[in-house]
Amino acid sequence: MSNAVNDLESTTFVKNVDDNIRFMEQYLRVDANFDILERKIKIGGKIAGFFFIDGFVQEDAIEKMVAYFYTLKEDDLKDIDTFLLRGIPYTEVETIKTVGDAVTKFLSGVSILFIDGFTEAVAIDCRTYPMRSVSEPWKDRVLRGSRDGFVETLVANAALMRRRIRDPKFSVEMFGVGTRSRSDVAVCYIEDKADEKLVKKIKQRIQSIDVESLTMNMESLAECLLPVKWINPFPKFKYSERPDTAAAAVLDGNVVIMVDNSPAVMIVPTSIFDVMEEPDDFNFSPMVGTYLRWSRFLFTIVTFLLTPTWLLLITHPQWVPAWLKFITVADEITVPILLQLLLLELATDGLKLAAVNTPTMLSTPLSIVAGIVVGEYAVNSGWFNPEALLYMAVVSVGTYSQASFEMGYAIKFMRVLTLVLTQIFGLAGYIIGIASALLAVIFNRTITGKSYIYPLIPFSGAMLKRKLVRVRLPHKYN
Repeated sequence: MSNAVNDLESTTFVKNVDDNIRFMEQYLRVDANFDILERKIKIGGKIAGFFFIDGFVQEDAIEKMVAYFYTLKEDDLKDIDTFLLRGIPYTEVETIKTVGDAVTKFLSGVSILFIDGFTEAVAIDCRTYPMRSVSEPWKDRVLRGSRDGFVETLVANAALMRRRIRDPKFSVEMFGVGTRSRSDVAVCYIEDKADEKLVKKIKQRIQSIDVESLTMNMESLAECLLPVKWINPFPKFKYSERPDTAAAAVLDGNVVIMVDNSPAVMIVPTSIFDVMEEPDDFNFSPMVGTYLRWSRFLFTIVTFLLTPTWLLLITHPQWVPAWLKFITVADEITVPILLQLLLLELATDGLKLAAVNTPTMLSTPLSIVAGIVVGEYAVNSGWFNPEALLYMAVVSVGTYSQASFEMGYAIKFMRVLTLVLTQIFGLAGYIIGIASALLAVIFNRTITGKSYIYPLIPFSGAMLKRKLVRVRLPHKYN
């Protein structure tokens, strides 16, 4: 065991249980960790040592197993196979030969048992994690449908998926990422539905990740999977905290990636149409679902074009027809309109951050104060014109019709770029801004390198119909 610290992966345990226990005590620094517990017991006349982490172990299960161990005889411990056959009244049990595997499993919450005379350790997976309830995510709420959501525990998230996909070809493969964090990453797919090359590519990329830890869980993994310049603001992945959305994606042939300690999952590959889909599109009849989808498309276009179009028209009032004269600014403009709009863009984000960090009991007073100050006093002071406040309010409301934070901010960045270009170059800048947004969408690439605007390019009429119109799902009748 002297070389174990230098090469944990290949070092094996020895028959002397005291040496194994002493090594684990030193390597895990038991004396410096109050939550790492050790217990020595006698099983069938042999000394045994238990290691487990307080808070990760089901104490009732351990107590029952220890009580059962006290009833074992010497013949029950002739060898490791006999012990597993007669002496372990539990389901999730395996033997471990190398120190590296034992340490990794132990730090993830698995209890480790050493028995004198055995060169293998016994891993007993009776762990439990602190977990909140599987309540509906506050961001991905629906008008109708299931009300459960993913949590920070990977096992619970896998169970939520299994509950919806009862297919023997459904696979949930586990990988470890991070030399220090050893974060669990699971890849979920259906063998005969998902693209085999895509699944293989994702696995290879996950296995080739060389980092100490996934500090920010899902976002850290996303940046490791797609290590390119993130100048293009449009999202490369779709994130969801809803098990029904993830299950539907898997059943459509996509791959879902889970990370332990993250309540959100990543769906790949992803097109812009996938990002803009929501569960409510399918929780209602095809007519209502189509209406909701097209309403979301309309609001997305409005949030991008409203303020740049208004800025273009008020800087060129001769282009405004008589029936649209009401959009012009009636009061005196003391602050340039572009500066007003940019300040309001910043103020909107400031209010969002304030709302996130404000205690719930103070959120209503904050809203009232913000409404009075930004609304009435901002206009009376001359900083803002009422028209600028109105159009930015419409843009803010339209932004919340988009469930994806990433898509909302991508549209925001392109809107600000178009505003600046419109102010500087007029109509040419307005056109350049719109063209830049379209090119950013067209040339964005998914993790597979395929088109971001599929099924437009490459064109697929049947799939395009599904993305634009909520069609009735096909059924088979006898």
